[in-house]
Amino acid sequence: MRLVFAGTPETALPSLRALLASRHEVVAVVTRPDAQSGRGRKVHPSPVAELAQEAGVEVLRPAKAGDPEFLARLREIAPDCCPVVAYGALLPQAALDIPPQGWINLHFSLLPAWRGAAPVQHAILHGDEITGAATFRIVKELDAGPVFGVLTESVRPSDTSGDLLARLADAGAGLLLATLDGVADGTLEARPQPAEGVSLAPKITVEAARVDWAAPAMRVDRLIRACAPAPGAWTDFRGQRLKIGPVRLAPEAEKLAPGELRATKHSVLAGTGSHPVELGEVQPQGKRQMTADEWARGVRVTDQDRLD
Repeated sequence: MRLVFAGTPETALPSLRALLASRHEVVAVVTRPDAQSGRGRKVHPSPVAELAQEAGVEVLRPAKAGDPEFLARLREIAPDCCPVVAYGALLPQAALDIPPQGWINLHFSLLPAWRGAAPVQHAILHGDEITGAATFRIVKELDAGPVFGVLTESVRPSDTSGDLLARLADAGAGLLLATLDGVADGTLEARPQPAEGVSLAPKITVEAARVDWAAPAMRVDRLIRACAPAPGAWTDFRGQRLKIGPVRLAPEAEKLAPGELRATKHSVLAGTGSHPVELGEVQPQGKRQMTADEWARGVRVTDQDRLD
């Protein structure tokens, strides 16, 4: 099949590489416009755009997927199907109607669970033990189209959203390729999602990533892992923001009040609504990431200090 691949971040690269190496022809990619990134805030192309350029594939960067110029070019290209992985923008019906086989999305959840922008983060945040990925045909309603195939993946106790997403991106590339093979051969048919079990996974905002130290330790742990690497869990310390990396549950430690700190030579404990957690890496505002004990020595944590 002639394919136009839609995707933007590194998460989409395993799928694009698999399709470039497949029997299908990737004739173009659609990605978000170049954006500022890095310390110097210089404008860079998306990871998908960079890989496409290396492969000699046309890159389309519409500000909106409904732009008339983009739709006209897509009609000229005349793709049979448009696979999608983490494109990052809504697709209007005018775009959905162009490829005869539709737009087929690789979504990182077991639909209909966790429809939305942050399925992996919500799976960790809510303590799911099993998650996965699904391929489905995109329709107007959010992540509600009929499903072609699924795969499952265990959520490990120490998984951050970055860890889990990386595994799903690698495994999902094979699922997406198998789906497109089946569609091309006429051997695969999508089935409607069940009406039961629908849950939503909206983007986790920076404000929602603030740690509530009065919550139970397990909840604190899940929030921090769900927000790693982005948007990054945080708290206040002496009136300044302190980013918090994954913690270790410390049920055998002494009882501490929520947010209370106890620093030793080799560890830093923080109180929660249940038992303390041991801090891992932290990042003070405007400074580099460092181990919690290194940070505690530098700021000279006292028994009167609190995380708020």
